[in-house]
Order: sequence, then C-alpha cells, then structure tokens
Amino acid sequence: MAEWVYPLGSAAEGCWDVSLGTADSAITVDGWKHTGLKVASLAAGAAVELPAAGEERIVIPLSGALTVSVDGEKYQLAGRASVFNGPSDVLYSGTEKAVTVTSSDGGRVAIATAPAKVQYPTRLITAAETPVELRGAGNCSRQVHNFGTPAALEADRFIVCEVITPAGNWSSYPPHKHDEEKEGETRLEEIYYFETRVAPGADVPAGDTDAIGYQRVYASDERPIDVAAEVRTGDVVLVPYGWHGPAMAAPGYDMYYLNVMAGPGRVRDWLISDDPHHGWVRQTWEGQDVDPRLPFGA
Repeated sequence: MAEWVYPLGSAAEGCWDVSLGTADSAITVDGWKHTGLKVASLAAGAAVELPAAGEERIVIPLSGALTVSVDGEKYQLAGRASVFNGPSDVLYSGTEKAVTVTSSDGGRVAIATAPAKVQYPTRLITAAETPVELRGAGNCSRQVHNFGTPAALEADRFIVCEVITPAGNWSSYPPHKHDEEKEGETRLEEIYYFETRVAPGADVPAGDTDAIGYQRVYASDERPIDVAAEVRTGDVVLVPYGWHGPAMAAPGYDMYYLNVMAGPGRVRDWLISDDPHHGWVRQTWEGQDVDPRLPFGA
C-alpha cells in the first residue's frame, strides 16, 4: 500500500511538501507516467520555481493570495483563506514555460502537472468563472470546482478539479473506475491530495482534534491494489487503476481533495464505469435533497 499512499512529509523534496510525478521530481513511482503534483508552504515574500518543461500546469492557491510569473508575465491570484472557503482563482500555464510563485503575505500552493505535447495559451480562471457543481444528494452530497475539466479549460492532457465533502458524507461514490480505453470509459491515472478540518460548530475539546477521513481503492481486474487509508491534511493517495471510492469525511470533520487526472488515450475526457455492485446508489439521489450545508463559500 505504501506505493500508493503518501502521508504528509513522505513525498517531500527540497522546498516542496509534496513532489510527485513532475518533470523535475527525484521521487519516482513505478509505472506512474501521466500526472504530477507539487505542494509548497510559502513564508511571506518567499517563492518557489519550476523550470520550463514538457508538461502543462495549473497553479492552485490552497490558502493566501499568490503572484504567478509565467515566462516573465505576472498574474495575480486572489486566493482564499482556506480550501473550505469556496473556489479560488487558478492559473493554467501551458507547456514549456517557466513558472515562479510568490506570496507577499504567505500562503500555500498546489501545482498540478501532466506531460503534454500540444501548446495551449496561458489562462487565468477567476473564482467567479469557476463552474461550481453540487453533486449527489443526501449523505452523498459534495461540492465540485470544475476549473480544469474539458468543458471549462482548453488543455492537452489533464483534467483537474477539487471537491469539498461535508462532515459525515461520502464522496467519490459509488465506487467507479477509469482504467481502460473502451466505449464509455477513458484510461486515467488519478491523484488525490487531501485536506481536512474540524467542521464548524463541532464541540471538540481543545487540543483533542485529529481531523481525519478515509480513502478506498480496490482491484477492478487481476492487477492487485487494496487501499483503505486514513487521510489528513497534506496526505496523497495515488490511483493507478481500479475501483476507487468512497472518500469518506468522518463525522465532525470536513474533507477537501484536489484531483489530478490524465492518461494516454486519444480523448481528453472523464468517462467512468461504476462498480456494478454499487452503481444503483445513484438512482436513490433523485428523491433526496442536496445537503443544506452546501455550498461552501467565502
């Protein structure tokens, strides 16, 4: 399981809290080819840099405002107090462009990456422009920010979004897969980067908190994979193939995750197959309301 689960600190490299799968990363995972992620904590005035490379990138403020330089041109990202405060401005860089990220007051940044060959223009996607989807219903309700999906962004390879799940709810459910190129399904690697927090209003004794969630991944064919992992802020789970879900927000704790997906297929699209034992759950949502705690906002 350790090959696919990276608790906070276990995928750190230099100034990066997480450094997996990117062009300049020294941390390698056998068989991992199509997606990457960098995460950094920035002190006030500090900067992180990525050299020009054959990969496309999306810069995502996790907290704080950021200034991003792409080949010398500067973009201001308004940012947010935390990932639980609704969508943020994000920046798509395209390929073969050096990227520098700074924060005058300090903050945290995630940079999603994917090897790419076709060049698309740099684009700022503001929080106001970000499509916000309330997916599911009842205790399967969650909020999705679709800033890097095919409908929202012109890109070569990757599909990027973020999901917020209220305390006690199940997300990435019913379990599904995207590990074959076939009618109705695309082959995509997937990265889950997690953050968790004590839910507003939870009566937790001071110093007694351990904001926790859970992630499940299991085999869809003869390839072995069996993940049932505790996840907290800063943890990463890789999904190379197989059924995945649910991502569970434990009672008392809200859960956020950033998804980065890409694959070798001809079409850039998120086409999935549900686990046939559990796909029926979708039909039950028709008679339920969306969780009234959604949407999360500023």
